[in-house]
Amino acid sequence: MNTEKDFSPLTPNIVRALNDKLYEKRKVAALEIEKLVREFVAQNNSTQIRHVIQILASEFALSQHPHSRKGGLIGLAACSIALGKDSGLYLKELIEPVLTCFNDSDSRLRYYACEALYNIVKVARGAVLPHFNVLFDGLSKLAADPDPNVKSGSELLDRLLKDIVTESNKFDLVAFVPLLRERIYSNNQYARQFIISWILVLESVPDINLIDYLPEILDGLFQILGDSSKEIRRTCEVVLGEFLKEIKKTPSSVKFAEMANILVIHCQVSDESKLTNDLIQLTAMTWMREFIQLAGRVMLPYSSGILTAVLPGLSYDDRKKSTKEAASACNSSLMKLVTPEDDEDEEETGSQTTPPQQDSPPKSQEDLNDSLNASQESIGLSKICFFAPAVLDRAQVTLDLDGIVQVLDHHLHDSSTGMMTRIAVLKWLYHLYIKTPRKMFRHTDSLFPMLLKTLSDESDEVILKDLEVLAEIASSPAGQTYNSGMCDSSDSKAELHVPEHSNIGHQLVVGSKMADASPSTPSMNSYFTKFMINLLKRFSLERKLLETRGAFIIRQLCLLLHAENIFHSMADILLKEEDLKFASTMVQTLNTILLTSAELFQLRNQLKDLHTQESCALFCCLYRSWCHNPVATVSLCFLTQNYRHAYELIQKFGDLEVTVDFLMEVDKLVQLIESPIFTYLRLQLLDVQNNPYLIKALYGLLMLLPQSHAFQLLSHRLRCVPNPELMRTVDDSKSCNIKRSNQAHVDYTELLQHFDRVQSKHLEVRHQRSGRAEHTDRKLAL
Repeated sequence: MNTEKDFSPLTPNIVRALNDKLYEKRKVAALEIEKLVREFVAQNNSTQIRHVIQILASEFALSQHPHSRKGGLIGLAACSIALGKDSGLYLKELIEPVLTCFNDSDSRLRYYACEALYNIVKVARGAVLPHFNVLFDGLSKLAADPDPNVKSGSELLDRLLKDIVTESNKFDLVAFVPLLRERIYSNNQYARQFIISWILVLESVPDINLIDYLPEILDGLFQILGDSSKEIRRTCEVVLGEFLKEIKKTPSSVKFAEMANILVIHCQVSDESKLTNDLIQLTAMTWMREFIQLAGRVMLPYSSGILTAVLPGLSYDDRKKSTKEAASACNSSLMKLVTPEDDEDEEETGSQTTPPQQDSPPKSQEDLNDSLNASQESIGLSKICFFAPAVLDRAQVTLDLDGIVQVLDHHLHDSSTGMMTRIAVLKWLYHLYIKTPRKMFRHTDSLFPMLLKTLSDESDEVILKDLEVLAEIASSPAGQTYNSGMCDSSDSKAELHVPEHSNIGHQLVVGSKMADASPSTPSMNSYFTKFMINLLKRFSLERKLLETRGAFIIRQLCLLLHAENIFHSMADILLKEEDLKFASTMVQTLNTILLTSAELFQLRNQLKDLHTQESCALFCCLYRSWCHNPVATVSLCFLTQNYRHAYELIQKFGDLEVTVDFLMEVDKLVQLIESPIFTYLRLQLLDVQNNPYLIKALYGLLMLLPQSHAFQLLSHRLRCVPNPELMRTVDDSKSCNIKRSNQAHVDYTELLQHFDRVQSKHLEVRHQRSGRAEHTDRKLAL
């Protein structure tokens, strides 16, 4: 301020007044500047106008002296007012020095800067839009200003700028989105409030299509949704709600694929702040549900990630009921997208796209969009399971089956997985085996051990679903193609062996070639026998499972895979079982199921008369294994009305070791004879002449029993037999036994010999066990 010419065309009086500490004097100087600039405008002297603005900016607004800076700000505002509609020609020179003062340490000066910029923008109106980014950037800083006056001034300026943007159709959204994407990750509450308010305004402008850029800011919006301020969360909910409404209106233009992984991430928030994270998770799950329903198969490449996010939510309790319902809807909708066309190989469809393999490394961060990079930095996504899409092109949608199976297998192995989640996992596996059997059988060997282990689950419903999956594996025609070896097991001592050859009717053979089980039963694939072997192996290793769930599992399998298949296969396997005690226990379990379960009604009827060669073959197959348990063998003879053979077996019981367990089994058989299953047998006691061996067999059981309740029960029953004189055995050649005239041939002599051989083995094993125990006792005594 040395000489007057240094500031021309500003007069010395104007210069002195602009530097004065009093606001009134600076205001007088501003009026003089306004008058001076109006004259230059009238003269169309743009050179002098720029000179005045340059002096006010460099010598005053950017001065080291605070009063000079205040004078420069009011002077620049005066210039803008004088320029009127022509101010747009000088906006860059007018705005930049004012925005610089936004960073001033003096709060009053920041307030004056707000006031000056308000006047400049108010005059220029739509002309400021080319400079919107710098204005927005400056305002975003003042939104968090600690001084209430500055905040108030910035809010006035903010409202003015929003009005201008709303009224204009020239807003450059493309240039603004990168700045918005950067600032949306601010952690300051005021800055977040500022950002979210602007997004709400832009979304409401018909000419601004912000939905096209939603992938750029969606992650940031979910970050803001987790803010501790209730007001900010509510505003963010409104914004997300508006976006979702627009997505539903115009789904064809929405970039679903680019936002899928963002939703997957936010469906898996941690529990650090339960209230806000519940809101984020529920909102993300709601969006995911809408995306799946609106985008359809476009979402299939992301299915593994979606399942990672959705499956845990199915086990939420009533405190998160809404999230659970949304997760359930997502799961159901996604499952419906899988169709038989997903079972076609890429070579068949002509697609060049190969889904990622199970052990393939994840895609690099460069492959993800910028918004996800920003999100990962802000919330630490390294701990969250992330799945890159297999395909991004809508025209080449590929089901990421390997990824899905990996996720499902993980949840089955995870001991913390909730019951409803485990059920959903098994439903998914069943659905995939139905819709994509050829591809699913590539994963069967890896899934099979865990499916068998799941049979020990605490939940009956989980076991039911697990059995459905195993049954589908065992019966699917696609399984014929895959011939795998036995399931590995760390414990081989209880391994079960399938007989290599047998003359027992029809049999199931391990391997790719299988004989039909029976003309009346559906054919099984190679996994059926594998399943039966490993199921029995599991029963052998886990006796508690056999005791508590064995009957339940076998009955359900009889419904799913036909009872004849189940019993025929298990009998074949048990025939060569080396653990004789387990074989006896297993036969006893199977026999109880056969005689008492409603699911076995048809099989009992098939065995009752033995009129066909198939029924005789089945009887012989069962008989040979049933020989591991003498009482079960007799009950099988009663069921099949082989009363003479039953009598011959009971006669041999005198040579067996009669234990307490043996007598308890006889006791149970007597109870069964009194049950509805054996109604026909009790009625046959009326026909004494044609059923002498039935009566003799029952008397044989009576003689075996001690004086007990069962003894009294059977004794009373036999006293009801009419005319005891007719009980004597008639000559075999004259025996009527008319109802058996049509019975197919059964070699009972060979069956008795087999019974003797099996019982000899059992006796030998018991003696060996007894000898070992006696030897141990002697050692302990010494």
